[in-house]
Amino acid sequence: MNQLSKTLNATQAEQAKWMKQAIRAAEKARGTCSPNPFVGAVIVKNGKMIAEGWTQSYGGNHAEVQALAKAGKQARGADMYVTLEPCSHQGKTPPCTQAIIAAGIKRVYLGILDPNPLVHGKGVLQLQEAGIEVVPEVLAEEISRQLEYYLCRVHNRRPFVIWKAALSLDGKYAAQDGSSRWISGERSREQVHRLRQEADVVLTGSTTVVKDDPCLNVRLPHPVKQPLRAVLDAFLEIPLHARLFNCEAASQVLLFCAPGMELSSKGKKLAALGVRLYPIPAQEDKLNLLAALQVLHQLGCYCVLLECGSSLASAFFAEKLVDKCQIFYAPKLIGGSRSVLRELPLPTLESAINLRDVKFSRIGDDLLCTGYPEFR
Repeated sequence: MNQLSKTLNATQAEQAKWMKQAIRAAEKARGTCSPNPFVGAVIVKNGKMIAEGWTQSYGGNHAEVQALAKAGKQARGADMYVTLEPCSHQGKTPPCTQAIIAAGIKRVYLGILDPNPLVHGKGVLQLQEAGIEVVPEVLAEEISRQLEYYLCRVHNRRPFVIWKAALSLDGKYAAQDGSSRWISGERSREQVHRLRQEADVVLTGSTTVVKDDPCLNVRLPHPVKQPLRAVLDAFLEIPLHARLFNCEAASQVLLFCAPGMELSSKGKKLAALGVRLYPIPAQEDKLNLLAALQVLHQLGCYCVLLECGSSLASAFFAEKLVDKCQIFYAPKLIGGSRSVLRELPLPTLESAINLRDVKFSRIGDDLLCTGYPEFR
């Protein structure tokens, strides 16, 4: 290896080192700043980190501004590593590009460009016009995966949907008598509560609520936040005494119903409890799933955790609206006919939905399978 190659490798390793630190900083904001993306920023001078920042709750400082505030005058002449292109427009907060320029940052290492048309390329251009060197695409693939919720929100105009399931090793969600508590172990259930805390919305169907009477809230010792809880309930079949309305504020419950049901006697009673009702298009008893997601998009949500029965899960897969699967497999063989996704019409092996980028991890005695469905 010649000297030039050694120098390039050393430079790339240094860039990766500090961008990984920015990625770690971004994780501190995961699930806390929707609809803004959770971003990390690190300021480095003379080979040492002098400050780091991450996106604050919506309306608060972005990662770059938080890092600059910590660095103070030391920021002049320093390098900044930031996972997402700095914003260049006035939103809830002033443009981050202007703060970077005013602080005297010398060079910006960038993870990925912001796909938001209000920002895309404009942030880089403003920095370059101010004489700041911009080095793009540092750990771009890793950061694109970290920001998958936000990228889905911008590209698809809907939230990112994670399907969660707890199954036996033979793919059953319940025993033959219908009992399903608990298939997965305690540590897996704790992980599900962390997923709920990260998500903006936990979404289910009316059948699950009527049958299981779930709370769908986060039951960790000190939850950072509680997600919205949404139910697809075309004809408002959920009973008024459901725990869903009492575990947390009823105003955090969203019911998607068929047009006109919000004006019914039951609809008015639910509204009096504080429940928010959203009529969306329906065909017979089937609500339009994309319409429900678009409402959630308009509410500023970018991550939906789908916790539901086989019928609704099958419908989401049939509509190609599942972006990621998180399947907890318990070391049990249940047998019987209660198989998950049994309503999904996949008649041949060739029509099967493959998962890509699959990862397996141990959660106590259970096995967590994470993957991304590939729809034809």
